[in-house]
Amino acid sequence: MIYCKTDEEIELIRESCILVGKAHAEVAKLLKPGVNTKLLDETAEAFIRDNAAVPAFKGYRGFPWTLCVSVNSVVVHGFPSSKTELKEGDIISIDCGVQKNGWFGDSAYTYAIGEISAEKQRLLDVTVECLYKGIEQAVHGKRVGDIGWAVQEHAERNKYGVVRELVGHGVGKKLHEDPEVPNYGKKGNGPVLREGIVIAIEPMINMGKRNVVQENDGWTVKTEDGKPSAHFEHTVVVRKDKAEILTTFEFIEEVIGKKALI
Repeated sequence: MIYCKTDEEIELIRESCILVGKAHAEVAKLLKPGVNTKLLDETAEAFIRDNAAVPAFKGYRGFPWTLCVSVNSVVVHGFPSSKTELKEGDIISIDCGVQKNGWFGDSAYTYAIGEISAEKQRLLDVTVECLYKGIEQAVHGKRVGDIGWAVQEHAERNKYGVVRELVGHGVGKKLHEDPEVPNYGKKGNGPVLREGIVIAIEPMINMGKRNVVQENDGWTVKTEDGKPSAHFEHTVVVRKDKAEILTTFEFIEEVIGKKALI
């Protein structure tokens, strides 16, 4: 069931989305070589709860953490750990969701730890570009397949692999609602987008091939070839002429001192 949100409901979702961005910024302040990823998780959880909200991921289908923390070849759903320390040159995808006043917000960002290679930086740049090309298609009268096509076309033109096993999704009273929003597809295919539909668009783009494998923990997804992967996500609302982005990278960019959008 796909349903359009009212303006009042969208404002409540926006409040959760802004809090997600602020939680990301608190985590971003800690990112440097030597930091363990469990500290990132603890910091995010404390910040979210201090702001009268709850972590959206913790306990969701048994997931035990506030953040999905995915380093280098981990695509998504990586577990924070006191044994995992960040190193110079790593890239780390952090996915965060919150529930506030009964409504969800969801956003992911892939960070560079110190100086990263030109190859990794290009992967991050192209993945961000894929995100915004997908968002450009999230307008009234288009279809879900138009979003996936835009992401896939840009990624594959740049010789990257597009993960197919994991997709974006609707957002609202539930963390994951209809419709599913794949990062691949054909123009003109899939459910019609109507004004007021709220979706999370989240390209997961691999430096190598698109194939992935799941670890024995039942959650962690890695690239099959061991090459790095990047992941960026915004929650957006479909509008008539131009999608409205409800989450924000602004607070992150204030911390890290650079813009993600090239």
